Amino acid sequence: MDIKSPQHRRRTAITELAPKCAYHSEADGTILEWLTPDIPQPSEADIDTKVAEYKIEFDAQEYARNRKAEYPDWGSQLNKIYDDGVTKWKSEMVDPVKAKWPKDNSGPV
Repeated sequence: MDIKSPQHRRRTAITELAPKCAYHSEADGTILEWLTPDIPQPSEADIDTKVAEYKIEFDAQEYARNRKAEYPDWGSQLNKIYDDGVTKWKSEMVDPVKAKWPKDNSGPV
């Protein structure tokens, strides 16, 4: 899940905790009025916990976002595969980016 802003994380948390709910909120996602009386409103603690989970998940995927930004466009990659084969494509275009941005988010290396 790629939930960048804290406001988006909060709104997503509320709808995951209370599917099909309706509410009015501040710009920051703070609930002003709960409009669905038949669906229990999630507690602030439950919302905060879910938001923290999303933040952890988002931070853990930083390496993937960095890799995506550095890979050549698909056309260049396909040309490399066509011209030089998969082995050269992997060793010249993929492996260097993966080495620079390891999955443990310790990059750039």
